[in-house]
Amino acid sequence: MVEMLNVTYGTSTAKTNALGQRPMQARTYDARAAQFLLLKAPPAAGKSRALMFVALDKLLHQGLEKVIVCVPETSIGGSFRSTNLMSYGFEANWEVEPRWNLCLTGDDASKEKVKAFQAFLQSDAKVLVCTHATFRFGVDAVIETSGIEAFDRCFIAIDEFHHVSASDNNRLGVILRNLITRDACHIMAMTGSYFRGDSDPVLREEDEDRFTKITYSYYEQLESYAFLKALGINYDFYKGNYINGLEGVLNPNQKTIIHIPHRGSSEAFDDKYNEVGRILDFLGKHEGRDPETGFDLVRTAEGRLLKIADLVDDGPGRNNVKTALSHEIRGADGKRDDDADRAKVDIIIALGMAKEGFDWVWCEHALTIGYRSSLTEIVQIIGRATRDAPGKPRALFTNLVAEPGVETGVVTDAVNDMLKAISGSLLMEQVLAPNLKFYRREDGDVRAPIGTDDEGNVTIGIKGLMEPPTDRARAICEKDMNDLMATAYQEMDRRVLSPETAPEVATQMVLTDIIERRYETLDTEEAESVRQHLAAHMNVLTLARKQAEQDITGAQSVLGAPPTEGAPTTGEANDGGEETPDSAPNTLLAMVKKFINVRDIDIELIDSINVFQERFEVASKSLNAEILAHVQSAMVALRVNMSGDEARTLWPRIKAFRATEGREPNVNSANTLEKRMAEALAWLKAEKAKRLREAAQ
Repeated sequence: MVEMLNVTYGTSTAKTNALGQRPMQARTYDARAAQFLLLKAPPAAGKSRALMFVALDKLLHQGLEKVIVCVPETSIGGSFRSTNLMSYGFEANWEVEPRWNLCLTGDDASKEKVKAFQAFLQSDAKVLVCTHATFRFGVDAVIETSGIEAFDRCFIAIDEFHHVSASDNNRLGVILRNLITRDACHIMAMTGSYFRGDSDPVLREEDEDRFTKITYSYYEQLESYAFLKALGINYDFYKGNYINGLEGVLNPNQKTIIHIPHRGSSEAFDDKYNEVGRILDFLGKHEGRDPETGFDLVRTAEGRLLKIADLVDDGPGRNNVKTALSHEIRGADGKRDDDADRAKVDIIIALGMAKEGFDWVWCEHALTIGYRSSLTEIVQIIGRATRDAPGKPRALFTNLVAEPGVETGVVTDAVNDMLKAISGSLLMEQVLAPNLKFYRREDGDVRAPIGTDDEGNVTIGIKGLMEPPTDRARAICEKDMNDLMATAYQEMDRRVLSPETAPEVATQMVLTDIIERRYETLDTEEAESVRQHLAAHMNVLTLARKQAEQDITGAQSVLGAPPTEGAPTTGEANDGGEETPDSAPNTLLAMVKKFINVRDIDIELIDSINVFQERFEVASKSLNAEILAHVQSAMVALRVNMSGDEARTLWPRIKAFRATEGREPNVNSANTLEKRMAEALAWLKAEKAKRLREAAQ
């Protein structure tokens, strides 16, 4: 298998400090006095332990009385189990009594867990761990009996904070807003979904501004590791069904998490149980299950016995498998027995589980089968393999996807764009599309069909577009579109590809269902206006492509069709024609087209193309520190609002900073001046590159 992207990282001189904190944790701990904290750091960066340090300081020195930690699913609760921090130099240990760790098997919002949540607030216990669902139902029950003041002097931590916008019609967001408004508790929000920028769609802008933000990039994280030195990222293409593509991709000698395709996606060729069976058959001969762990035992052709954890099977045995996975094998000294713990399991097969927050430090390879429409999901999965562990110098992420039915050059361009999008996410940069605003365009309208308003939004006029009839509908169109688009792309299924269904009908069905579920109180007219605006956002790239194919005088006619006449495509038509229903949808191409900003970055990351009879692979240049710095500088320059006069004025300070600190200013620094110097330096580099290109032409 050709390695598509290889990031090699040095080991920085930064070690744990005297308190046992890694660099990100120390940076977070420095901000511990803040009432509201927002920590943006990649998967495996150590956010859970950063929370422990801050929470203990809140209890010991800031007068808070209780800590409530909320995670999206029970399997993540193990990351917040009792931890001996004093042995590393901290002043106290993180201790969670088993009865107050509610991340147990069973219904997340069961009556017993809600009662336990209420009992915790009445007890002398200090720390509780629960799921988002238990927290929501528990808060409702507490408010009903004791009022919201029961949470005064509590420290509430929300892990995987990007879930807030998708939970029960923003119920968790409503709770948080009420707590922030009351201003009597402390809150810490943690997320790896940094490509949304500094804002979270659930919180009002004035609430977000109250949060002290700590940003830590993927690159900073990996540079500080003791063992993991390199990250590889591959895109591999197959024909037929994905079992055909496993040869040369799935190495049974690597500790691997396999995520099979979403149900309803074009890559899913059978029911989930049969697909898992086919993967086991590919690996070897099934010899039964371990009665203690529930792991499948498969003998390879070379005679090795593989222990495989099946998380796809959602029968009663899955709880046994989850328990075995979460149990860390320790030696007589109470510390992890590395050899025994590593040998515990070889491969994990999952569908919707083992993504965010899943902790298996020995994972060397995250193999994701099928197109993923969400960059959030891709980066979360990459994070499963990027945890530091002894004897693990390299990690790998592979996305095995159906080969698009287009010529190689088009796919190569899409891969290059995808590399830029992933590179930007590794650097904590915003790689989603710019803000778009649509308006109804009438005959004789003197406004330009495409323009930019005073706030930097791209404005597009469309004939026949229904304007939002109410303030509520208008707010949804202006504030919630990115979130709605993410949901819509994930729910586009066989209804859109079915030859029996007209595409515009399928689009109306899918988008209407999404809007009605999310906003139950909208009337018919409001919902239709939101649907039309959502369809317009999802079609804008098609419109942009058509506009690029025509001269400027044809722009108005291109934008004349109302969005209801076209469907958001899951594939790209060949040579301008229609995609045939039985062809593989070009979902990789459809995905990268949502990351418009990367198209503006003049960086070529493709090194070679190897075409084989059955499939092809695209190899990138080595994404080393120099290239990463170049990518980040280009992305910062695109988004920064900087004048030439300001950049030149800051240049002497930048030179002095380099001389004093021995490094360039960090764009993620909490120091406002250092951050601005980093932005000025990126702007100056971009201007220099632009002049060199112009001179060469």
